Amino acid sequence: MKRWLALVVLCTGSLMIILDQTIVTVALAAIQQDLRFAQADLAWVVNAYVIPFGGLLLLAGRLGDLVGRKRIFVTGLVLFTAASVACGLATTAPVLVAARFVQGIGGAAASAVILGMIVALFPAPRDRALAIGVYSFVGAAGASLGFFAGGLLTQGANWHWIFFVNVPIGVASMVLATRILPAERGSGLRSGADAAGAALVTAGLMVGVYAIVEAARYGWASAHTLGFGAAALALLAGFGLRQATARRPLLPLRVLASRTVGGANLAQALMVAAAVGFQFLISLYLQGVRGYGPIETGTAIVPTAVVIGIVSLSFSARLNARFGPRAMLLVGLALLAAALGLLTRLPADGRYLADILPSLLLLGVGAGLALPAVTALAMSAATADDAGVASGLVNTTQQVGAALGLAVMASLATARTDRALAAGTGAAEALTGGYRLAFAVAVGFVVTAAMVAAVVPARRPPRPQQITDGRHDRRAEVSHPTA
Repeated sequence: MKRWLALVVLCTGSLMIILDQTIVTVALAAIQQDLRFAQADLAWVVNAYVIPFGGLLLLAGRLGDLVGRKRIFVTGLVLFTAASVACGLATTAPVLVAARFVQGIGGAAASAVILGMIVALFPAPRDRALAIGVYSFVGAAGASLGFFAGGLLTQGANWHWIFFVNVPIGVASMVLATRILPAERGSGLRSGADAAGAALVTAGLMVGVYAIVEAARYGWASAHTLGFGAAALALLAGFGLRQATARRPLLPLRVLASRTVGGANLAQALMVAAAVGFQFLISLYLQGVRGYGPIETGTAIVPTAVVIGIVSLSFSARLNARFGPRAMLLVGLALLAAALGLLTRLPADGRYLADILPSLLLLGVGAGLALPAVTALAMSAATADDAGVASGLVNTTQQVGAALGLAVMASLATARTDRALAAGTGAAEALTGGYRLAFAVAVGFVVTAAMVAAVVPARRPPRPQQITDGRHDRRAEVSHPTA
């Protein structure tokens, strides 16, 4: 029973962090007006969070393996909650941006180790599948519900409360985590404290995420984007070389050597790129073309979260156990492609029940099947010593995929819209045409993800392996991928 309570604590912390990422988007206009942000600088309310978050996930996950995942999780919650207070109290733009940066550090630390702790808490395949289903639902539903919560708080109170609402949740999560989560000693810093590797991968990921999120501003072919992109690749290449030669690497190459893990992470990045781009653009369509308010927009997207919950909590674990996660991932991706394909025909005067809701429901079923399956595959090679870094890798690919998908789809939609407006097309039709192009690109992301997933090796039947939770060893069923 205690481990299921621990899962609730972990998912509550995860939900708080995920909600924050989307809830801020709805409040950007109010923040800009109140703090007098220049239009060009407003994106830094988001970017100041995304860059450290995406850059530190891998390092935070590895630190969890070395010093104890519980310790890193609680530390992350402390940083995130304290920074939320600073964000809510901010009265100037620089203070808010600085506090958002600290928030990103705390969010990365807490998020990076959650999956690793779930793997350790639930060694049996059936229990693990259900726990991963719950975690996946919280992630997907939290992103959708953030739009509703953001609109409710911004319109009902003011934008400061989108940050203050984190405080009671964060404090409660810290207290419960300290009491409920099992203590873990970690393998010790001497077993993998690769300072040079940590510096290379953190810098590489931060620079790469920065290049992606600023590409829409400077252009994909600009010297700025290409220069920072090349620098990121050089840093990550240096990290790879370092890991191949270091006696105690930060990221053991055996984690990436698994075709199942590598393929699952790539498929996940492409799938998340499509999903995050969809959430952002459908919100813009509902508000900018159809005239919905923030609360109406959030309410319109809620059915997707409801369906994801029904599928991921009621069916995904049993289906994964019977047919295997790769098969269910392929089915889920097919449904996601179909849902996004319907949106490529979205009219400017689209009706919610006829033109939007069917895609939202179909997307919910697809995500409910695909997300737990791809997470199970990505964590299938995790052991007690590297579950944290495997968890950090999963979260890193999610963030890189989200940043890339949003940047690509938003920039393509804007370019198509600008061309249509220049040709004399009406504003509503021009905007919708841009969104239709972006949804077509999202279909391409999902189809590519399905092609990757199709060649991911099937997992062998689980066999017992010794797992250590920091207090004693226990026999557990751990799934091993076919290399």
